Amino acid sequence: MHVSPNRERTPRMTIVGAGSWGTTIASLAARNVPVLLWAREPGLAERISTTHENPDYLAGHSLHPELKATASLPAAAEQADVVVMAVPTHAFRQVLAELTPHVRPWVPVVSLAKGFEEGTNNRMTEVITEELPGHPAGVLSGPTLAKEVLAGLAAAAVIAMPDLSVAQRLQSLMRTSLFRVYTGTDVIGVEVGGAVKNVVAIAAGMADGFGTGDNTRAMVISRGVAEMTRLGVAMGGDPATFAGLTGLGDAIATSISPLSRNRTLGVQLAQGKTVDEVTRSSRMVTEGVRASRASRELAEKFGVDAPIIGEIDAVVNEGRTPREAFRGLLHVEPATEGEAG
Repeated sequence: MHVSPNRERTPRMTIVGAGSWGTTIASLAARNVPVLLWAREPGLAERISTTHENPDYLAGHSLHPELKATASLPAAAEQADVVVMAVPTHAFRQVLAELTPHVRPWVPVVSLAKGFEEGTNNRMTEVITEELPGHPAGVLSGPTLAKEVLAGLAAAAVIAMPDLSVAQRLQSLMRTSLFRVYTGTDVIGVEVGGAVKNVVAIAAGMADGFGTGDNTRAMVISRGVAEMTRLGVAMGGDPATFAGLTGLGDAIATSISPLSRNRTLGVQLAQGKTVDEVTRSSRMVTEGVRASRASRELAEKFGVDAPIIGEIDAVVNEGRTPREAFRGLLHVEPATEGEAG
C-alpha cells in the first residue's frame, strides 16, 4: 500500500462507481477513513455529498454523513491511497484506463466486479494488472446484497490480495462491527466464485419460476457450485475457497434472495420474458448474462464438464428456452457425487 511522507496521515480511499454496491462500500468505509466516491453523473455526486443518499440505486437508505462524492475522475484518482473499482465488467477497462494517468505508483487497486471481461474472458484483476502494472491488484467479494448490508444486517466478505499483509491492511479500512471482512490470497478462486455464482443464480431462479420446489433448487445450487469449483480449480484456484463465503456462500445468497438481479432474471425467463425485456426494465447490470458465455468458454478451454453453465449460456445468449434447458439438465447422466454431471 502507498505510504505518504507523513506516515501518521489516515489513508484515503477512492471508490470508482456509485452503483448500489460501490455506494454501500463507500458508506461503510467512511466510518473508518476519508472516502471519495466517483459518480459519472454530476447531479448524483452532488446529491450524495449534500443529502447523503443515492436515489438512483439505494432510494430510502441513508449514507454516512462524512461520505463525499465527485464527478471528476482525475480528482478522485489523485487523492487515493487505495482505489476500489465498483464499475460493471463491460466498463471496467475503459474507466480504469481513464483513471490510470492520475493514480500514484504502488496504490492498491481492489475490484468489486463479479464477472469476466467480455471478449478476453479475463478476470478483473488481470485487467488491472494490464492497465496498471506494478499496482497490487485484488478483489473484495462475498454474499453481500447491498440493501441488506446498508440496512445494518450482518454480513461478511473476503478481501484477497497476492500479498496477505496488504489484504490485512485493507481489511481494517473496510470492516465494521456488522460487516466482517476476512483476508486471503486466493485471488483467482475468489474472482471465479464471484462470477460463476451469477450463472448459478440464473439457473436457480429458473427453477423457482417453474415452481419446481426446494429440492430442485438445492440440486441446482449444489451442482452449480460443483461446476464452479471444477472450473476454478482448473484455472488455479484453491478448492477450499469454493466451500466458503465467495463460493457456496455467495451462490446461496444470490440464488435465493428476491433482491438478487440474477435470480430475478431466471424467474422471469421461466415465466416467458426475454433477456432484453427483463434487463431493459432495470438500470442495474445483470452480470450473469455476460458471465455465462465467458464461463462456458473457459470451461471448454480448461476441459471442465459444466452442463448447467452450458444450458444457461444457451438460454441467455442463444435463444434456447428455459424449459428446453431444464429438460436437458434432467437428462444428464449422473456420475459419483464428487464428479462431473
